[in-house]
Amino acid sequence: MADDAATPFEPEEILESLGQALIVTDPDGVVLVWNHAAEALYGWTPDEARGRNIRELTVPTVAAPDAEEIMTALRNGGTWSGGFPVRDKAGNIFPTLVTDSGLFREGILVGVVGVSTNLGTALQPLLERSTDAALVLRSDAVVTYASPAVEQLFGWADSIVGTSVVPLLHPEERPALAKFMEEVVAQPGAHPPLEVRVLSEEGWVWAEAALTNLLDDPGVRGVVCNMRRSLRREELESAETRVEQLNTALRSRVIIEQAKGFLAARHDIGPDQAFERLRAYSRNHHTVIREVARRVLARELDLA
Repeated sequence: MADDAATPFEPEEILESLGQALIVTDPDGVVLVWNHAAEALYGWTPDEARGRNIRELTVPTVAAPDAEEIMTALRNGGTWSGGFPVRDKAGNIFPTLVTDSGLFREGILVGVVGVSTNLGTALQPLLERSTDAALVLRSDAVVTYASPAVEQLFGWADSIVGTSVVPLLHPEERPALAKFMEEVVAQPGAHPPLEVRVLSEEGWVWAEAALTNLLDDPGVRGVVCNMRRSLRREELESAETRVEQLNTALRSRVIIEQAKGFLAARHDIGPDQAFERLRAYSRNHHTVIREVARRVLARELDLA
């Protein structure tokens, strides 16, 4: 009686009830088990997936080195859990939270069990409520997760997942970020923010990037980067632009006044008449009046 009560469910029922993608492969990565949650996540049906190598189905090129590291850890008897960029049947790359464990018989690895879920869903309560743009980076600066705010603030699409963040940085900022990443990777926890120029739909803009090393956190396995537009830098640049505009206007005014005086003395006319000659030539020849005045003073133009 006790034995009958202990086995009321079929193994297949248990696998399908998980609600998470469950994949079992042999040591070489050939798929043996692929539940319907895996089909929902990756797009491949169980019949399509079984007998094919997992690398062909879900591992993008950018993640291939990590896949090898995971297999090495499993062969040594360990487990692996963390963020990992994957590819679905349509070729879309997106972040997942993966836990892989080895199956051993008499000390020999005979299979790998992997459970995965969409990392965007897992991190949503932590990162997506923030108005900051949130990225999760590997130690080599490859993006494994991007919150919706990255598109709102900087115009970056979901396609940045699985790619390096470096091309999004101004060339002059890349050495500083490389050094900063080295410091962050070496020291767990939060680090002081860094101001960098990043590429946006508007061109290069200043952003404040705060990095937190969560590489040892099994739920993240990455560096969380919170980014926002740097209002301090934008206000400073705006003030500098206004000052430069005022200085340019002042220099233009001085040149125009000098040209008026030169024309008035040379042609025995009043200052107002001299200005009218400058303005008329500017309009007729579609040239800014400052350039007309410069040419008059350089003796390149005679407005007789």
